[in-house]
Amino acid sequence: MGRDTVVFPEVVAVADTLLDPAMAQLAWTDSGAGRPRALPADGKFCRRLGERVGRPWLGPLAATDYGGPLTSWMGSVIRIRRGVGGPPGYDNDPWWLRQEHQPATMAGQLRVMAAEAQEGGSGTRWRATVSAEHRFHITRLLDEAREELAQLRGVQSGTTAEVARELLERLSQSAELIDRAVLHTAAAAVTAGVALEEVAQWSRLPAEELSQILGRGPR
Repeated sequence: MGRDTVVFPEVVAVADTLLDPAMAQLAWTDSGAGRPRALPADGKFCRRLGERVGRPWLGPLAATDYGGPLTSWMGSVIRIRRGVGGPPGYDNDPWWLRQEHQPATMAGQLRVMAAEAQEGGSGTRWRATVSAEHRFHITRLLDEAREELAQLRGVQSGTTAEVARELLERLSQSAELIDRAVLHTAAAAVTAGVALEEVAQWSRLPAEELSQILGRGPR
């Protein structure tokens, strides 16, 4: 644990933030307090968490990491305030961690690293090799594309010009967002060690063209 606090100072920042009673109150408010509701992905708790630790992308990412340790912490805080027990396998202690969320031993991490080295780039773990910020960026692009497509429901009424303009503008915007998500995903895979030829095949792009695009940088 001491090693983690030195290597990852964000761990200390998050723990310090969660010890603030005001954060527990925000989680309670997001849950609907006396009128229970599903926790929103853009709730006040998660937004405030990102601000407190200087990582604006962390809050929305953590909010959609269902079953993760942070959502488990929020669930425990909410259940305690409501005076109800948790589902089987859970505890109402906010600091209790399920076994899969507990830090791995050094020996265990070395075994995983050795196995991944033998398997090559394709054998690495996505969440271990792609940063949380990069994963969140890909997810945000997909969410924005989904929102654009959702706007097309029921638009096929009106003049031909009006409908065509609405459809084409929304579809073009969605296609641009998806294209960006494809390139960011391809970049993450190649950076993690997956062969460029494999990534090009999956993304249906010529390997030479994909290599040139990725070589230009994030933009």
